[in-house]
Amino acid sequence: MTPTPPFSELVTLVEERSAALRAAAADADLTVPVPGCPDWSLRDLIAHLGEVQRFWALVVTEADPSGPPSRERHGSTFPHSDLLGWFAESTRMLGAALRAAGPDAPCWAWWPATAAPHTAGAVARHQAQEAAVHTYDVGESLGKPEPLPAAVAVDGVSEFLTVGLGSLGPWPHRPARVHYQAIEGPSWTVDLSPAGATADPAASGEPVTRVHGTASDLVLLLYRRIPLDAVRIDGDREVAAQIRD
Repeated sequence: MTPTPPFSELVTLVEERSAALRAAAADADLTVPVPGCPDWSLRDLIAHLGEVQRFWALVVTEADPSGPPSRERHGSTFPHSDLLGWFAESTRMLGAALRAAGPDAPCWAWWPATAAPHTAGAVARHQAQEAAVHTYDVGESLGKPEPLPAAVAVDGVSEFLTVGLGSLGPWPHRPARVHYQAIEGPSWTVDLSPAGATADPAASGEPVTRVHGTASDLVLLLYRRIPLDAVRIDGDREVAAQIRD
Protein backbone atom coordinates (compact mmCIF):
# COMPACT_ATOMS: atom_id res chain seq x y z
CA MET A 1 0.00 0.00 0.00
CA THR A 2 1.13 3.56 -0.66
CA PRO A 3 1.75 5.80 2.37
CA THR A 4 -1.22 7.82 3.57
CA PRO A 5 -0.69 11.56 3.04
CA PRO A 6 0.04 13.61 6.18
CA PHE A 7 -2.99 14.74 8.16
CA SER A 8 -2.51 18.41 7.31
CA GLU A 9 -2.44 17.53 3.60
CA LEU A 10 -5.64 15.48 3.91
CA VAL A 11 -7.49 18.39 5.54
CA THR A 12 -6.21 20.71 2.82
CA LEU A 13 -7.41 18.27 0.16
CA VAL A 14 -10.91 18.30 1.68
CA GLU A 15 -10.93 22.09 1.49
CA GLU A 16 -9.38 22.33 -1.98
CA ARG A 17 -11.71 19.78 -3.54
CA SER A 18 -14.72 21.43 -1.89
CA ALA A 19 -13.60 24.81 -3.20
CA ALA A 20 -13.22 23.31 -6.69
CA LEU A 21 -16.77 21.95 -6.41
CA ARG A 22 -18.11 25.39 -5.47
CA ALA A 23 -16.24 27.03 -8.34
CA ALA A 24 -17.58 24.52 -10.86
CA ALA A 25 -21.15 24.94 -9.62
CA ALA A 26 -21.04 28.74 -9.23
CA ASP A 27 -22.88 29.55 -12.46
CA ALA A 28 -24.47 26.17 -13.08
CA ASP A 29 -28.08 25.14 -13.41
CA LEU A 30 -28.55 23.33 -10.10
CA THR A 31 -31.45 21.30 -11.46
CA VAL A 32 -29.29 19.28 -13.88
CA PRO A 33 -29.10 15.54 -13.08
CA VAL A 34 -25.98 13.88 -11.70
CA PRO A 35 -25.01 10.79 -13.74
CA GLY A 36 -22.97 9.27 -10.92
CA CYS A 37 -25.77 9.66 -8.36
CA PRO A 38 -29.06 8.52 -9.92
CA ASP A 39 -32.15 10.51 -8.89
CA TRP A 40 -30.05 13.45 -7.64
CA SER A 41 -29.84 16.92 -9.07
CA LEU A 42 -26.76 19.07 -8.67
CA ARG A 43 -28.53 20.86 -5.83
CA ASP A 44 -29.16 17.51 -4.11
CA LEU A 45 -25.50 16.55 -4.41
CA ILE A 46 -24.21 19.82 -2.94
CA ALA A 47 -26.74 19.63 -0.10
CA HIS A 48 -25.70 16.04 0.60
CA LEU A 49 -21.99 16.81 0.78
CA GLY A 50 -22.60 19.85 2.98
CA GLU A 51 -24.70 17.78 5.37
CA VAL A 52 -22.02 15.08 5.42
CA GLN A 53 -19.31 17.60 6.25
CA ARG A 54 -21.36 19.12 9.07
CA PHE A 55 -22.08 15.66 10.45
CA TRP A 56 -18.40 14.67 10.54
CA ALA A 57 -17.44 18.04 12.01
CA LEU A 58 -19.71 17.23 14.96
CA VAL A 59 -18.48 13.63 15.18
CA VAL A 60 -14.86 14.80 15.38
CA THR A 61 -15.70 17.56 17.87
CA GLU A 62 -17.60 15.23 20.21
CA ALA A 63 -14.70 12.74 20.22
CA ASP A 64 -17.00 9.93 21.41
CA PRO A 65 -16.05 6.57 19.88
CA SER A 66 -19.07 4.84 21.42
CA GLY A 67 -21.58 6.06 18.84
CA PRO A 68 -22.66 8.80 16.44
CA PRO A 69 -24.12 12.09 17.71
CA SER A 70 -27.78 12.00 18.65
CA ARG A 71 -30.31 13.64 16.37
CA GLU A 72 -30.81 16.31 19.04
CA ARG A 73 -27.09 17.11 19.08
CA HIS A 74 -26.90 17.06 15.32
CA GLY A 75 -29.79 19.48 14.89
CA SER A 76 -30.89 20.76 11.50
CA THR A 77 -28.41 20.54 8.66
CA PHE A 78 -30.85 21.63 5.95
CA PRO A 79 -29.25 24.18 3.60
CA HIS A 80 -30.65 27.69 3.33
CA SER A 81 -31.30 29.68 0.17
CA ASP A 82 -27.62 30.53 -0.40
CA LEU A 83 -26.65 26.93 -1.10
CA LEU A 84 -23.02 27.55 -2.06
CA GLY A 85 -22.45 29.90 0.86
CA TRP A 86 -23.95 27.32 3.20
CA PHE A 87 -21.76 24.66 1.65
CA ALA A 88 -18.64 26.83 2.11
CA GLU A 89 -19.51 27.14 5.80
CA SER A 90 -19.94 23.35 6.01
CA THR A 91 -16.41 22.87 4.69
CA ARG A 92 -15.06 25.51 7.07
CA MET A 93 -16.69 23.73 10.02
CA LEU A 94 -15.18 20.38 9.06
CA GLY A 95 -11.70 21.79 8.48
CA ALA A 96 -11.76 23.65 11.79
CA ALA A 97 -12.97 20.58 13.69
CA LEU A 98 -10.29 18.35 12.17
CA ARG A 99 -7.45 20.79 12.85
CA ALA A 100 -8.61 21.37 16.43
CA ALA A 101 -8.78 17.61 17.08
CA GLY A 102 -5.56 16.46 15.43
CA PRO A 103 -5.03 13.16 13.62
CA ASP A 104 -5.03 10.83 16.64
CA ALA A 105 -8.16 12.11 18.37
CA PRO A 106 -10.68 9.28 18.86
CA CYS A 107 -14.16 9.51 17.36
CA TRP A 108 -16.98 7.33 16.11
CA ALA A 109 -16.83 5.94 12.56
CA TRP A 110 -19.09 3.66 10.52
CA TRP A 111 -16.26 1.39 9.36
CA PRO A 112 -14.88 -1.44 11.51
CA ALA A 113 -11.68 -0.68 13.40
CA THR A 114 -10.05 -3.55 11.50
CA ALA A 115 -10.48 -1.53 8.29
CA ALA A 116 -9.27 1.85 9.58
CA PRO A 117 -8.81 3.47 13.00
CA HIS A 118 -11.66 5.40 14.56
CA THR A 119 -9.77 8.68 14.57
CA ALA A 120 -10.02 12.16 13.15
CA GLY A 121 -7.18 11.25 10.81
CA ALA A 122 -9.19 8.44 9.23
CA VAL A 123 -12.19 10.77 8.92
CA ALA A 124 -10.06 13.36 7.13
CA ARG A 125 -8.78 10.68 4.77
CA HIS A 126 -12.26 9.47 3.86
CA GLN A 127 -13.67 12.99 3.54
CA ALA A 128 -10.89 13.90 1.10
CA GLN A 129 -12.13 11.05 -1.11
CA GLU A 130 -15.78 12.00 -0.73
CA ALA A 131 -15.09 15.62 -1.68
CA ALA A 132 -12.91 14.57 -4.63
CA VAL A 133 -15.37 12.08 -6.11
CA HIS A 134 -18.32 14.44 -5.72
CA THR A 135 -16.31 17.23 -7.36
CA TYR A 136 -15.87 14.87 -10.30
CA ASP A 137 -19.65 14.32 -10.23
CA VAL A 138 -20.27 18.05 -10.57
CA GLY A 139 -17.95 18.31 -13.56
CA GLU A 140 -19.56 15.29 -15.20
CA SER A 141 -23.02 16.77 -14.64
CA LEU A 142 -21.92 19.90 -16.49
CA GLY A 143 -20.26 17.99 -19.32
CA LYS A 144 -16.76 18.89 -18.10
CA PRO A 145 -15.49 15.90 -16.11
CA GLU A 146 -11.96 16.34 -14.80
CA PRO A 147 -9.73 13.63 -13.33
CA LEU A 148 -9.04 13.54 -9.63
CA PRO A 149 -5.77 15.24 -8.65
CA ALA A 150 -2.95 12.73 -8.31
CA ALA A 151 -2.44 13.38 -4.59
CA VAL A 152 -5.97 12.36 -3.71
CA ALA A 153 -6.35 9.69 -6.40
CA VAL A 154 -3.31 7.64 -5.40
CA ASP A 155 -4.46 7.46 -1.79
CA GLY A 156 -8.02 6.88 -2.97
CA VAL A 157 -7.24 3.40 -4.24
CA SER A 158 -5.69 2.38 -0.91
CA GLU A 159 -8.53 3.97 1.05
CA PHE A 160 -11.18 2.19 -0.96
CA LEU A 161 -9.52 -1.22 -0.74
CA THR A 162 -9.01 -0.97 3.03
CA VAL A 163 -12.11 0.94 4.16
CA GLY A 164 -14.64 0.34 1.39
CA LEU A 165 -14.00 -3.32 0.67
CA GLY A 166 -12.78 -3.92 4.21
CA SER A 167 -16.19 -2.93 5.58
CA LEU A 168 -18.25 -5.32 3.48
CA GLY A 169 -17.58 -8.55 5.36
CA PRO A 170 -17.08 -11.94 3.66
CA TRP A 171 -16.45 -11.95 -0.08
CA PRO A 172 -19.51 -13.74 -1.53
CA HIS A 173 -17.79 -15.01 -4.68
CA ARG A 174 -14.90 -17.30 -5.53
CA PRO A 175 -11.72 -16.22 -3.66
CA ALA A 176 -9.48 -14.05 -5.78
CA ARG A 177 -6.35 -11.94 -5.71
CA VAL A 178 -6.60 -8.67 -7.64
CA HIS A 179 -3.79 -6.30 -8.60
CA TYR A 180 -4.37 -2.63 -9.40
CA GLN A 181 -1.63 -0.82 -11.31
CA ALA A 182 -1.64 2.94 -11.72
CA ILE A 183 0.01 4.39 -14.79
CA GLU A 184 1.75 6.86 -12.45
CA GLY A 185 3.62 3.97 -10.83
CA PRO A 186 1.96 2.89 -7.56
CA SER A 187 0.26 -0.50 -7.35
CA TRP A 188 -2.01 -2.27 -4.89
CA THR A 189 -3.02 -5.88 -4.29
CA VAL A 190 -6.08 -7.17 -2.46
CA ASP A 191 -7.14 -10.69 -1.54
CA LEU A 192 -10.87 -11.45 -1.49
CA SER A 193 -12.05 -14.46 0.51
CA PRO A 194 -14.70 -15.64 2.99
CA ALA A 195 -12.63 -13.76 5.60
CA GLY A 196 -13.25 -10.51 3.71
CA ALA A 197 -10.87 -8.20 1.88
CA THR A 198 -7.19 -8.17 2.81
CA ALA A 199 -5.24 -5.29 1.32
CA ASP A 200 -1.49 -5.62 0.83
CA PRO A 201 -1.54 -9.39 1.48
CA ALA A 202 1.46 -11.65 1.90
CA ALA A 203 3.22 -12.46 -1.35
CA SER A 204 1.86 -15.87 -2.34
CA GLY A 205 0.33 -16.63 -5.71
CA GLU A 206 -0.35 -14.57 -8.80
CA PRO A 207 -3.38 -12.28 -9.14
CA VAL A 208 -6.26 -13.68 -11.18
CA THR A 209 -7.13 -10.15 -12.31
CA ARG A 210 -4.96 -7.14 -13.10
CA VAL A 211 -6.49 -3.71 -13.58
CA HIS A 212 -4.45 -0.94 -15.23
CA GLY A 213 -5.30 2.76 -15.50
CA THR A 214 -4.52 6.19 -14.14
CA ALA A 215 -4.94 6.47 -10.37
CA SER A 216 -7.94 8.72 -11.00
CA ASP A 217 -9.58 6.17 -13.30
CA LEU A 218 -8.98 3.38 -10.79
CA VAL A 219 -10.72 5.36 -8.04
CA LEU A 220 -13.58 6.36 -10.34
CA LEU A 221 -13.98 2.74 -11.42
CA LEU A 222 -14.14 1.53 -7.82
CA TYR A 223 -16.78 4.18 -7.05
CA ARG A 224 -18.75 3.14 -10.15
CA ARG A 225 -18.30 6.47 -11.90
CA ILE A 226 -16.77 5.04 -15.08
CA PRO A 227 -17.33 1.70 -16.87
CA LEU A 228 -14.99 -1.27 -16.90
CA ASP A 229 -14.14 -0.50 -20.52
CA ALA A 230 -12.46 2.74 -19.40
CA VAL A 231 -9.50 0.80 -17.96
CA ARG A 232 -7.43 -2.17 -19.10
CA ILE A 233 -8.25 -5.48 -17.44
CA ASP A 234 -6.08 -8.56 -17.84
CA GLY A 235 -7.16 -11.98 -16.59
CA ASP A 236 -10.54 -12.70 -15.03
CA ARG A 237 -12.71 -9.73 -16.00
CA GLU A 238 -15.65 -11.07 -13.99
CA VAL A 239 -13.80 -10.45 -10.71
CA ALA A 240 -13.32 -6.77 -11.58
CA ALA A 241 -17.03 -6.55 -12.37
CA GLN A 242 -17.91 -8.21 -9.04
CA ILE A 243 -15.83 -5.68 -7.11
CA ARG A 244 -17.41 -2.79 -8.97
CA ASP A 245 -20.90 -4.17 -8.30
